[in-house]
Formats: sequence, structure tokens, C-alpha cells
Amino acid sequence: MQPEQGRLRARSRAACTLVLCALAAVVGSAATPPAPISAVDSVALTVSDLELQQFLAPRGRPVPIDSRSNDRWFQHVAIIVSDMNAAYARLQSFNVEQASSAPQRLPDWNPNAGGIEAFYFRDPDGHNLEVLQFPADKGARKWHARDGRLFLGIDHTAIVVADTEASLHFYRDVLGMRIAGSSDNYGTEQEHLNNVSGAHLRITSLRAAHGPGIEFLEYLAPRSGRPLPADTQPDDLWYWQVNLCSAAPAAFEPALRDSHAPLLSAGTIELVDPTLGWRKGLLTRDPDGHASLIAEGQSCTRTW
Repeated sequence: MQPEQGRLRARSRAACTLVLCALAAVVGSAATPPAPISAVDSVALTVSDLELQQFLAPRGRPVPIDSRSNDRWFQHVAIIVSDMNAAYARLQSFNVEQASSAPQRLPDWNPNAGGIEAFYFRDPDGHNLEVLQFPADKGARKWHARDGRLFLGIDHTAIVVADTEASLHFYRDVLGMRIAGSSDNYGTEQEHLNNVSGAHLRITSLRAAHGPGIEFLEYLAPRSGRPLPADTQPDDLWYWQVNLCSAAPAAFEPALRDSHAPLLSAGTIELVDPTLGWRKGLLTRDPDGHASLIAEGQSCTRTW
């Protein structure tokens, strides 16, 4: 992935390559908390695809109990499975909270999504997660490996957006990601998957050079989804963060400022202690308030 039309005023094109290296979610508690690193503990899971952050102080607010899948603070991680029935049985054995009525097979009339099986559920803090099984004609080759594993890895994170075009300007035109696919999803199966009556979604998938993708979920109907609370803080349990790797995070600052994207950090920050895997980076928000960290450091050395 390269920035389009030189929009990023970088020292070189290679310096601006982005990799989606991790997804961060804030949790309320950990089963076995490690020794504190600082005011926030960071626990890396499944080779840096997912990072859990527990704020020891201050304590943030819980996910609103009336959250719906079309609210714009909605975000989920899509975990690919080799057998949906076995994955669903496994989740049921742990009494997970269901967000879908049951696993759904998307209809064959939909050329870009037909045959995909999916199911939404929640973790103990209320974060939404998805298990998904691709049919033989869809998904990356690695998701069709038959090596005995049930849970294969993270394919993407999905975020609810108000306007696909505005989000494309941020992720494609400013950050340089590419469109990898799109779909128009509606019908009974989609309503049961999202647990939203009358759900009709415009779905757009984007990819960086490597790593999991970002998927836009724009609800064409119903349009009743609520915006991200304006006072959202990084310690609130509905806070998610997409971690993007770049050899030159500061090179993105001019384009972000030109596009009026809010910076959560005071520009590019250099960290004295690299324990968390980052040397320097910046935090920003997309048009709907979803946060992204653009950074360099040890967390970026993974080979996908």
C-alpha cells in the first residue's frame, strides 16, 4: 500500500507504507493481571493481532447496556473458524452472551457475501466479537487450511460508519489503504446476525500492505444508530483502537491536519520506555470517532 497521488508529504514513498498490526480494546479486568508496567497494563494476544488494555487508574465507564449493532461506537473483531457448528458449540459451552440469534449463513443471491457463515457474541466487558467461516470461493487461502485448528486468526475489524465516502477519504485518501471488496447486505439473515430489525448495510473492506483489514458497516437502514459519545476517553470500555505501523508516523501529520482529522496526541510522541512495543507515534480519529494509532516500534516487526 502506498499513499495515493503523493498526498502524504513523506521523505520517501516506502516510509509511508502502513501495516495494520493490532487491534486494541479496553477491558475492565484481567483473570491474572501482570505486574503493572504503568497506569495501563498491556497484554498481547495471538501474536499481536489483539491487544487488551486494562486501565488501573482512572477507571473508565462501561459499555452502554442498550448498545446496538448500528450505534457508531460499535466495533468488532472477526475471528475465522474452520467449522462454524463446532465453534458455536464451543462458545455455548462457556455461556457467552449472544449478540446474534444464532449463526447465520448469508444467502447465495448475494455474490460477494453468499455462503459466508457468521455469528456475533460479546466478551465479559461487552465488546462485540464475530466468528466467521468462509465458503471455498471466498476468503484468503490461509483461512482454508485444514490443520486441525478451530480458531484460525483475525481477518478484520468492522466499524460502523455514518458515511462511507467520508470514511474512504480518511482511510484511503489520507492513510492510503486500498479497497479490497464491497457488498450490499440485507434480508432476514442479516437482521438476525446484527440483531437489528430491517438491517440494510453497505459494506466496504479495506486493506493495508499486510495484516487484518478494516471493514466499514454503513447502515442504510435503519438510520437510528447513535454517534460515539463526544466525551469518549481511552479508558472507557467501549473504546477501541486500530494500531497501524509505519516507519515514519510523523509523515502522516500534515495530511491529517489538512483533512481536519482530530489528533488525540499532541502530534507525534516519542516514548522513552519501549516496553509496550512502540518507539513513537500519534493517535488520531476518523470521521466517526474511531481511534487509530500510527506508530513504529517492536510491535511492527512481525511478518504476516
